[in-house]
Amino acid sequence: MTQSLPPVRIAAVYPGKQASDYWRRSIESFTARLDEIGLRYELDSHFTAPATEVRLQMQYIGEALKSDPDYLVFTLDAFRHRSIIERLIARGRPKVILQNITTPLRAWSRNQPFLYVGFDHATGTRTLVQHYLAHHPEAERYAIFYGSRGYVSHARGETFRLAMAGHPSKTLSTSYFVGFDRESAHATARTLLLEDPELSYIFSCSTDIALGVLDAIRELGREGQVHTNGWGGGSAELEQIAKGALEATVMRMNDDNGVAMAEAISLDLQGRGHEVPQVYSGDFALITSRDDPQRIETLKRKAFRYSQ
Repeated sequence: MTQSLPPVRIAAVYPGKQASDYWRRSIESFTARLDEIGLRYELDSHFTAPATEVRLQMQYIGEALKSDPDYLVFTLDAFRHRSIIERLIARGRPKVILQNITTPLRAWSRNQPFLYVGFDHATGTRTLVQHYLAHHPEAERYAIFYGSRGYVSHARGETFRLAMAGHPSKTLSTSYFVGFDRESAHATARTLLLEDPELSYIFSCSTDIALGVLDAIRELGREGQVHTNGWGGGSAELEQIAKGALEATVMRMNDDNGVAMAEAISLDLQGRGHEVPQVYSGDFALITSRDDPQRIETLKRKAFRYSQ
């Protein structure tokens, strides 16, 4: 039984300093499920800003490795992330759990991390594409606001761009890498909307970007004329949905990712690591400003059942 084992040592380095509550809820659901299972553990967790604090992330990983953890939970978005993850996988300890990525890297061949876990970025974006095309059938100029250059921005933003390429009535005005940063998205959207008054939709690749775009729309009095989407369906986005400011978002069943990590570690400690799938990809639900509030509450109870 796992209760008779010494505490498992887990290190987590997350880009959690952002408006999106995905990372905070990931840790909360992870530890709640570990407690529920009855697994003894020691967790060393660190939060950084996304993409912009790569050096600090590397520092935290170096510090965590000094305590010889059994598992390291990290993400893969910047090129420098890839090199350190490759080295950890090659040495075999700690076992690596890659968060927020659900597509195994072919370049790593059979030398893969212990688990990929998250919510598929392309799948979520395709859900938003279907909604957008259904509710914006007219000819329209749009823009794409990527986060920082890396895996997440590419998987989300490029999926949207390629989908729009098949619809001649949709014209891409421009695209920007604004970072996963509300203020940057706000400033860029304000300038863009002043320069291109015919623009009526901005595809936002993250929560912080969406909030910044909404700030610009409000500042310029363009509510109802310019729309954007959320991505992830956390508390900040749902608040804007309730106000009618945000047209739609794709909501992750958030806590499933933390539960999946806890279950995988539990199985591994029981000598059943071979039963752990290579990838766990959670479910989504489309949420719109037209939805019945009761439906949204029901989905919130499911998505945030461990991280209320």
